[in-house]
Amino acid sequence: MGQVEIAFEAPAVDWWVLTPQIILVGAALGLLLVASLAPRALPGWVSTITSIATGAAAAIVAAVQWAARDLAPRPTLNGAFVSDGFSLLLTVLVGAGVVMTALVAHSALDRYDMAPPEFAALLLASAAGAVVMAGANDLIVLFLGLESLSIALYVLIALAGRRASARESAMKYFVLGAFSSAFFLYGIALVYGSTGSTNLSGIGGFLFGSIRETDYLLLVGIALLLVGLGFKVAAVPFHFWAPDVYEGAPSPVTGYLASIAKAAGFAALARVLYVAVAEQSTAWAPILVGLAFATLGVGAVMAICQNDVKRMLAYSSISHAGFVLVGLSAVVGSGESAQWLVRVAGEASRVVTYGSAGGGDAVSAAVFYLVAYSFMALGSFAVLSVVGAELRSPEPDASTHAFSRYGGLARRRPVLALAFTVLLLAQAGIPFTSGFWAKVEVIRASIGAEGYVLAAVAMVTAVVSAFAYLRVVLAMYAPEGSADGDLRAPAARAGRPRWGGLPLTSVFAISLAVAVTAVVGVFPQTLLEWSREAVLSIVP
Repeated sequence: MGQVEIAFEAPAVDWWVLTPQIILVGAALGLLLVASLAPRALPGWVSTITSIATGAAAAIVAAVQWAARDLAPRPTLNGAFVSDGFSLLLTVLVGAGVVMTALVAHSALDRYDMAPPEFAALLLASAAGAVVMAGANDLIVLFLGLESLSIALYVLIALAGRRASARESAMKYFVLGAFSSAFFLYGIALVYGSTGSTNLSGIGGFLFGSIRETDYLLLVGIALLLVGLGFKVAAVPFHFWAPDVYEGAPSPVTGYLASIAKAAGFAALARVLYVAVAEQSTAWAPILVGLAFATLGVGAVMAICQNDVKRMLAYSSISHAGFVLVGLSAVVGSGESAQWLVRVAGEASRVVTYGSAGGGDAVSAAVFYLVAYSFMALGSFAVLSVVGAELRSPEPDASTHAFSRYGGLARRRPVLALAFTVLLLAQAGIPFTSGFWAKVEVIRASIGAEGYVLAAVAMVTAVVSAFAYLRVVLAMYAPEGSADGDLRAPAARAGRPRWGGLPLTSVFAISLAVAVTAVVGVFPQTLLEWSREAVLSIVP
């Protein structure tokens, strides 16, 4: 009996598509290799420059790919990963986040007793995971990106292990993250069992136009996927980890968690919902609306109840996640512009026909909000990192970022207080800031999809959240405040560049965040066009 030879054909690899990930992972591995073989410890600036150059290079390559691409997606690895406008715009955002996080962390590593090479390598590894999540076209690849991002973040928080709060935060994030990963994996198994594929486009093609009885196996799988990704974006009721983890983590890492990690989670959520299971939106859209309601309400109410600025921004981040969910849930209206049943050759088939406020507007509004909020969050936590280096609590258990300790900051650091004010007002949605247009876009998308109640709740919670931000602004500019004697010189190596008494690298990061917030607030059209063009590849 003759032997049967089975030829294995390796999938074609488009290396140009994978260049941003290769840059990020290659730099992380190279930095670790050099640090381990060097006869003495590398200076901190080597790791910082490596991180900045790598993040900038990944963003530039993605921008070049964006400029050179056509409207068609460019798949690779047998369709498991795709380069399109959506993934490229998110890759540029991830690269910018790496640059800003590295700038802020440069002056904080000494204070948190974190080794610069390990910090930089983990930051770049997590960024590579975020890029994979943005372009994943397969649930298995999406899970690999999710775990790459998450595991690196667990260790990033734990690097400041000499602080009990950091150890506690890392453990909470790890344990709850493991639970969410289990839910996500079980959801992948159920979706595969129902559709026979883990490829997002394959799942969408299988479900398109199919007329079957309600597939409960598929619906449960979608629900479990929502649980796993809901944890990553800190949507209520999967948000319990966020306030404690944000408070205990080093401020530069917290800013990265609140911005880039959240953006990666929402990018994955958008791909799953709008590429794979758009045909089932009558099932998942109400769930998304419910999550948006709960996330908006809990985030806004809990934010105004906090007496610690860092915890307030943590709950504020939850509220902002609710606004992104408002955008993503703006799928179907009850009017003629969003009907579900069409007749093709006399036979009824279920397809989605979007109107003027359909899926395209929903996802583009969410993308615009993610980009705008990421810079606001990175800048805000950069300010907290600088202020935390100067404010030393006289009592061991006193909070470094208590509201009372920000009193009179405008007298001590007028420029820093002004920058923080701009970022806080932008998060409140004050006109002529990027936050205003971000809220307008998601609310407009919700109204266009006839989600009037959700849009009204979003506007009310925006007003409620504004109270929390204004408390900090009033404290900074109040005549009375914490005494100048509460200030302590931050731990820093001799000769580290400073500007006006502030770390120069942090000044650059804060200036970039404020500049983007102000420029987009005055001229939002360019980012709006980029967001709408980016989502054409996943929502026609």
